[in-house]
Amino acid sequence: MHNFEFCNPTQVIFGRGTVPRIGTIVAQSGCRKILLVAGGGSIRENGVYQAVMRSVSAFGVTVVEAWGVRPNPELELAVKLSQLAHEEGVDGILAVGGGSVIDTAKCIAAGVYSDDLWGFFEKKRVVEHALPVFVVLTISSSGSEMDSWAVLTCGEQRKKWSFSSPALYPRAAIIDPSVQTSLPWRQTVNGAVGVLSHVMATYLTGSFEETTLSLDEALMRTVIRMVDRLQADHADYGARANLAWAATLAMNGLSAAGIEESDWSARSIEEAVSALHPDVAHGAGMAVILPVWMEYLREDNPGQFQRWATQVWGTGAIEAGITAMKTAFQRWGAPTTLGDIGIGAAELRDIAFKALEEGPIGKLRTLTARDVVELLKTAL
Repeated sequence: MHNFEFCNPTQVIFGRGTVPRIGTIVAQSGCRKILLVAGGGSIRENGVYQAVMRSVSAFGVTVVEAWGVRPNPELELAVKLSQLAHEEGVDGILAVGGGSVIDTAKCIAAGVYSDDLWGFFEKKRVVEHALPVFVVLTISSSGSEMDSWAVLTCGEQRKKWSFSSPALYPRAAIIDPSVQTSLPWRQTVNGAVGVLSHVMATYLTGSFEETTLSLDEALMRTVIRMVDRLQADHADYGARANLAWAATLAMNGLSAAGIEESDWSARSIEEAVSALHPDVAHGAGMAVILPVWMEYLREDNPGQFQRWATQVWGTGAIEAGITAMKTAFQRWGAPTTLGDIGIGAAELRDIAFKALEEGPIGKLRTLTARDVVELLKTAL
């Protein structure tokens, strides 16, 4: 194990029927007026919105509502809502939704104190102050409910970038897996693929960090088994609960503890894809990119790739493990070629240069634009 520090200040309240506890949590934190951030309205249909409003209202908390966050959330809306939060004088941000909503809420929390939100993404400034963020999770995927990262797309520049700050850890996150039973199947699948990619970004760079590697293998096996169970029964609460907790653990720091570096180059490539095609969900893009990325880099840490194939997929060879993963994605109905997500050969160079826009990518191997084009060709 390499030396590491671990500190995660987010309180997690997990389980069936926990959504009504949000009012207590917000009030005990001293907040009296909050900005509720949400997406397109599904939380009205599954009853989460009503439960949240009853709970916070019971404690006399005033709510300003902000709707309209979309997948691959955009800078323009975050800036607009930061101004709204400042004008309304809110003292907390409540995200009710999935990763896109939570990331937008984090950006608002920091943006209230800045006139240049994109400057955080460009690393021109650091977050010194942020409003407290609270979460009621409705989609398990990004792990943003228990991490310090936020991802946004700047539509004008066609950039999908991220930034991080300890001030952005949510104060508390409520995870009730039962509210996710109404999700469209594709969202469950996209979330699961995203979780696998998050764990693998660190796991595949490892070699001797047995405690963390064993945890990561258990997380990946759990995700695979639970998605198979959910495909048979979308309302399987046990499967929902295990998948939800695995998603949170994949990004809260534990799955990377003691492993010196991570390789996020596959994510960088996918973020380039969704920056150019905002309609492509992160998990859908990763389902296409992850297998070809692994095939391209398999010889850069072959022992660890072999361990992954054996311990996660029960196969005797790396290629067989990659095939097993791709077969699972197909079984779940995820896209497996660039054509499935509307991308042709003419766009590969644009994607490659977009992926490298922030600088070099890759830890297993530093990837050039030519590398990115070559690996993407095998996904056409």
